[in-house]
Order: sequence, then C-alpha cells, then structure tokens
Amino acid sequence: MAEVAAIGGAPTTNPANVGAQATNAFGLGFQDLLRIVLTQLTFQDPLKPIENFEFVSQLAQFSQIQQTETMSDRLLAILQASATDQATSVLGRIVDVPSGPGIISGRVTSIVFQDGEPRLTITTSDGRTISNLALASVSRVAVEN
Repeated sequence: MAEVAAIGGAPTTNPANVGAQATNAFGLGFQDLLRIVLTQLTFQDPLKPIENFEFVSQLAQFSQIQQTETMSDRLLAILQASATDQATSVLGRIVDVPSGPGIISGRVTSIVFQDGEPRLTITTSDGRTISNLALASVSRVAVEN
C-alpha cells in the first residue's frame, strides 16, 4: 500500500450559525440597517435635511455589508463542497483514526452528513463497524496498489 498524507478537515460551520455570528458581530442584520436608513429619511427635519455626502456614504457602507454577507455565503458553499469532495475521496479506502493510545484502521464503507459535516463509517479488518467518525479525525489514508 502507498501512503497518502493525512486529511486536515476544513473548518465546518453550520449555515444557520453563520447568519447569527454575522448579526452578533455587527449587532444588526442588513435588513435592520435598511430600516434605520428609511426611518431616518422619514423622520428627518425638513429644515435640516441629511447631507448628500453623508447619505451616499451610509448607502455605500450598507452596500459593502451586503456584499460581504454574500461573499461569506459563497465561501461557505465552497467550503462545504470541498468537505464533500474530501469525504467522497476516502470512500472505499483504508484510513487510520487515533483512538485513545492506539490507532484504529478500517475501510470507509459509508459517509453521512450531519449539519453539513461529513461523518464516516469504517469497517475494521476484524469485522467491527465504527460509525460517526469526523473526517478531520482521519490521520492517514492508505491507497492500495
């Protein structure tokens, strides 16, 4: 058997958590920020209207936040596709997984996805089936000649 380098799992993030993390980081979501601008325009003093430069600056900032959120969503989709590709590449191969003081070796027989994270099931040479192993826990992938 030839040896292939270990798989370092890409960080996986639940898509539902990404939106919550972004909202927590900014304190407000994009829709909330748009409501603030509209409220500001509705209740502004007609004798002291908002300066054009200030208004355009605020709109540019909101546009930048929206573009950042879109880019974050797209990067998350790329990471999930990469994790799927990595997981399917070990299907049918023999992998080593650290277990306490030793290492368990077995052939990957199936892959399931829980919350977007690939989980492996392996069958060892003595017939044991071990399920729910994280792809990131794989320390070695063997390729048979």
